[in-house]
Amino acid sequence: MTTNIPNDLTITPNDRIAIEDLMKKYCYFFDRNMPKELSELFAIDAVVDYGPEVDNLNGQDQIFEMVSKGLSTTFTATSHHISNFLILSADAETATSSCYLYAWHRYRNKSEIGHLWGGYQSEFKRTKSGWVIKSLRLYAVSTIDFHRDTMHSINRN
Repeated sequence: MTTNIPNDLTITPNDRIAIEDLMKKYCYFFDRNMPKELSELFAIDAVVDYGPEVDNLNGQDQIFEMVSKGLSTTFTATSHHISNFLILSADAETATSSCYLYAWHRYRNKSEIGHLWGGYQSEFKRTKSGWVIKSLRLYAVSTIDFHRDTMHSINRN
C-alpha cells in the first residue's frame, strides 16, 4: 500500500465520493446487522484481513458468513465511526485509501464494552456497476476490552 500522500490523483470528485461512501456503507450495514448488504459492497474475489488472530476472508461468501456469525453470536450492538478518509492512490480503474476508525462493541457474553481505535486500509476497483471494495485491512492503535488480543499495527515510524 502506498505510504506517501500524492497531491495530484487521476480520480474524479464523483469517484472520490463513491469510494468514500463504500466505507460509510460498510459501517452502516455492520451496525444495523445487514451482512448481506455489507458483503455486496465487496468484489466477488475480495480479501478481508481483520487481524492476525483471524484467517483472511476470501470472497463475498466468506465475508457474509463471518460477518453474519459475528453479528448473531458475538455482538448485541456495534457502532463504527470513520474519519480522516484519504485516497492514497488512484487511476481510472483502481484506488487505495486509508481512514481512521473508532469502533464500539457490546458483547453477548461479557458486560464490558469493547473499544478499538485504529483504521482501515482498503483497495477498490471499478466494475460495470460501480466501485467495489477489493481488499480491506483492519489495524489498531489501541484497544480496551476488545475481543482480540493481537491486531495489525499502524506501522508508525
